[in-house]
This record gives sequence, structure tokens and C-alpha cells, in this order.
Amino acid sequence: MLARSVSPEPLCLLAVIAGATARLKIGTNAVVLGFRDPVTFARQCASIDFLSGGRFLPVVGVGAERLPAWKATGRDPRGRGALANEALEIVTRLWAGETVTHSGQHFRLESASISPTPVQQPLPLWIGGSSQAAIRRTVRYGNGWLAGLQTPAEAIETAAAIRRHALVSEGSIPDDHYGATVLFRIEARGAAKGSDPASHGGGASQRLSDLAVVGDAERLIERIRRYVAGGITKFVAVPAVDSAAEFTRQTDLLDQEVLPAVMGMTTALEGSVPLAASSRVS
Repeated sequence: MLARSVSPEPLCLLAVIAGATARLKIGTNAVVLGFRDPVTFARQCASIDFLSGGRFLPVVGVGAERLPAWKATGRDPRGRGALANEALEIVTRLWAGETVTHSGQHFRLESASISPTPVQQPLPLWIGGSSQAAIRRTVRYGNGWLAGLQTPAEAIETAAAIRRHALVSEGSIPDDHYGATVLFRIEARGAAKGSDPASHGGGASQRLSDLAVVGDAERLIERIRRYVAGGITKFVAVPAVDSAAEFTRQTDLLDQEVLPAVMGMTTALEGSVPLAASSRVS
């Protein structure tokens, strides 16, 4: 029998990280709301933000339809978008300090409240997804948007759609609160030229090749530059590795060879600075 990899529950893990640090901002990528009770989730997030002195950045999503956890937990993925919207209505009101009475399709509350509330008001909630429903959800409830694994062109197109929807619906997403997820592996210069995963395949293999960045540091820097040119200025950089030692090595290379270049990158958004972070938390 193969040993299962250790994957701590993300909010528990982030609470430990918050207690071990003083300045580091921490966040999820991304919590699937269909597996969470909204009151408990709101309280957990608020407590982490309160205890960390305002350093928590939650990211939520509806989850892919084929996510194995739906079947494993006996849940139906159909209608997960409507469920997420109802949960977000409850969560954001609780974070704002309201006493919430709610009667909906999925949840019923009577005079519910939480204490403490988040230090950050509003708590900067980032939302994932690229569907039309996700775009509306981001503008209605979010303070930022994080793309999943998408090419620069795809992420930029969705970000533009969110900006357009915000204009017509009087929503407000800060210009520097658009992010992307980048799967990468940094290799020695010249060693992996043209060697993205399955670079000679088609279909799903070609899709992986389009999404992953494999090669020297300049290749990853150029990918980030393409996102930034389209107004994407925050990044979750995920090392494509199969061991803890390689994860550490890739994170060190990211810190040494990539961050110094992208931190000073000129963007079309005045005053914005691209940031990068490595994360295994989901």
C-alpha cells in the first residue's frame, strides 16, 4: 500500500504559521466553499486575521465539478455556484460585524454573529474562477481575483471582463488585486530549452505544456512579464516537484533568481508592484 502524502487542513496550518511569524501575510489557494459551513468558516478566518494582527488573505472558489472530494463526502457538485453565493453573503456580513438572520436554499440562520471580527475591514477576500458567474461573484463579494492555472491570454481576458463588469455594476476591485497561478520548475540555463512537459504532445498534453513553465529563470520571468503587461500583478508560484527537498530548492531559486527581477518590473499600472509567493496550501 502506498503511503499517503501529508496534507494538513489549510486553516489549521495557517494558524500555526501565523503564530510562528510576525510580518508574513498568509492566505489560502483556494478554499472550496461547498465543503465548509459558512458560519464556522467566517469565524475561522476572522480569528486568524485577529490573532495575526491583520495578515490573512482568504481565497475561495466553487471547486471543479470533477473534484474527487464531492463523491468522497457524498456531496453533489451541481448548484455549487449558487451555494457559494449564498455562503459568501453570510460570510461577508458576519465579517462586517452584522448579526445575521438568513433563510435561503442552503442555509438558515437566526441572529448569528461572530467574535472577534477581522482586524482588516473589509477582510480582503479574493475569489477564483473564470466563468460568467465567477466574474459576477468576484465583483459582488470580492476584493480581488486569482486565476487558476491559465495562460496569460486567458487570465488577462478574464481580468478585463471583471473590470468591465465592475464598471457597469458599480463594483470595485483594486487595480493591483488581480492574480495568477503559475506552475513552474527552474532548471539550469540551457538544460531545458524547449522542454516544457509533454511539449510534443497534443490535447491535454499540449495544454499542460501551455500552462507550465519549465526552463531557466528568464523563462519564468518572461511569463510573469506577459501577465503584468495585461494587468495581472500578483502571483501564486507553485513548484512542479515530487519531494520536499526539491520544493525547497525550487523556492530558493525563485527567491534568488526570479523575485529580484520581477519586483522591479515596470507595469502599465502606476504604482503597482508584482509580488510572487510559493504555496502548497489549498
